[in-house]
Amino acid sequence: MMKGFFERITSRRREIEERAIFAEMENCLYCGKDLSSAELFERYRICPHCRFHYLLPAYERIELLADSGSFIEINRTLASLDPLSFSGGASYKKRVFDAQKRTGLSEAVVTGVCQIEGTLTVIVVLDFGFLGGGMGCVVGEKVTLAFEHALKKRLPLVAVVSSSGARVQEGVLSLMQMAKTAAAAKQLCDAGLPFISVLTNPTTGEVYSSFANLADIIMAEPNALLGFAPLRVVLETEGGALPQDAHTAESHLKHGMIDTIVERTRLRELLAILLDLLSSQYRLTLRRRFGPYPPIVPQRESAWQSVQLARHEERPTSLDYIGRITSSFIELHGDRCYGDDASVVCGLADIGGEAVVIIGQERGHGEEGKLRRPYPEGFRKAQRAMNLAAKFMLPIITLIDTPGAYPGLEAEERGMGSAIAQCLAQMSDLPTPIISVIIGEGGSEGALAFGVADRILMLENAIFSVIPPERAAVLLYRDASRAEEVAPALRLTAEDCKELGVVDVLVPEPKGGAHVAPDEAARQLKKFLLNELVQVQGISANRLVKARYAKFRGMGRYSSRISVAISKERDQLQEYISQRLEEFKEYLPSRAEEVPLEEEKEPLSED
Repeated sequence: MMKGFFERITSRRREIEERAIFAEMENCLYCGKDLSSAELFERYRICPHCRFHYLLPAYERIELLADSGSFIEINRTLASLDPLSFSGGASYKKRVFDAQKRTGLSEAVVTGVCQIEGTLTVIVVLDFGFLGGGMGCVVGEKVTLAFEHALKKRLPLVAVVSSSGARVQEGVLSLMQMAKTAAAAKQLCDAGLPFISVLTNPTTGEVYSSFANLADIIMAEPNALLGFAPLRVVLETEGGALPQDAHTAESHLKHGMIDTIVERTRLRELLAILLDLLSSQYRLTLRRRFGPYPPIVPQRESAWQSVQLARHEERPTSLDYIGRITSSFIELHGDRCYGDDASVVCGLADIGGEAVVIIGQERGHGEEGKLRRPYPEGFRKAQRAMNLAAKFMLPIITLIDTPGAYPGLEAEERGMGSAIAQCLAQMSDLPTPIISVIIGEGGSEGALAFGVADRILMLENAIFSVIPPERAAVLLYRDASRAEEVAPALRLTAEDCKELGVVDVLVPEPKGGAHVAPDEAARQLKKFLLNELVQVQGISANRLVKARYAKFRGMGRYSSRISVAISKERDQLQEYISQRLEEFKEYLPSRAEEVPLEEEKEPLSED
């Protein structure tokens, strides 16, 4: 009873002190505008003018994220004991005591269990107001215990991080908390449980470089200061001015280190959607069997017309289809090592009530669509999405539309060949259903890297080829203008690919092409996708992988279809040889015209 009374008193004191501090702020410290009557600042501590996000104490963050009355704190009473008897400067014990008195916290982290829009979740929140959110032994212990609790109860974990790094006063013991928390985070991830981290201002040092960067999905607040090294150290190392956005959330997004930037006002909603998708227990079922697909009567006159339609500037792109066939889509960014490629779009989505991972090649419209090609970081971003799908056993849908991978020198230096090869290999044995759809131009290896699937669909006017007709014409005739002449020989149309066994299903388009009626094209595609998805997800993971291997193992070998083609070629060759022999015989003399050899001599008489 006394313990509960003490907690209420300290909580109330902390709240009064915090509100007193903010009450004194009449103008934004960042832009100087008036904050006195700003409701956004009062509730979220965000300036309504410049959108600067001020620091939030741990309990206020929890109040914004958790369902009302659902938070139950765990391991509250753990507190630092000065393990090194640190004597440098002010007394460490006194600094900890002062921080406890000022914030009402026992340490720089608050852990517990709550509900976020109905999803039971373990939550970890670091408070920068307590000695800069530094990770000492107690912080590391509480974070580790939270991961272990999530693992034991099979719950997702959300970490909201604000920290300056390690607790210097605890020396190398503080450093060891990196390994401890990273190992605990890995155990949670290996168990197939969701881990989401939210990086706030500032997040640097040992916390940033340990568990905070091991999450399945990493988000950040706008303009948050992020990085391995403190900004001052970076400035000293570089010896000069840094770019304007250096060491910020925006820079991290640009360089592929985080998935998204989200304002505090939208954070709860986004977390709820992600937790729903990553913890989805729903699977599609078929109320009645879908009948055989209707045959497609080609609407075009030539293969070259297919090429033109597939490349049409207004043809729907991956993002156009995603927006029409999904009820929610959370885009994920970055390859976690170099950058974020805009030509590849990845994310979690809801289609027909089921959570899926969508990976699409995005060309854009107009002139942009003629130039945009995937870079190595785009293929690596796709691999991240594939790993996420495999971990949570979510079906994968890939949308293929590219003239090919970017062939420039910088792509070579960043590992283009390796990135494509890894995509191909990874898709071959992913233990989750994969459906690929060629929605526009399927250009060579750049397209195939997203096309190692259990079912391959192809829109009626899409194309798929090993080389563009223009390049083929240059190779064969040294004349790119003969591309139209070469196109039929490449067998690149949807009907050709179906006949060759490269694709499984053709999806009809509206008359005139998908660009004429994008909504109708998307409706048809969604119907076909859902039907194929229901069929493949009823197959066990082991059988699925074996069947996928057998599918591609058989392409190009002497199958019955190829045997028929070879027999036809053999018959034509035999007929040709027979004709040539007959022509040759005409030049040979006939038996009637043969000149007799030396006449036989009459036998001599015995006379």
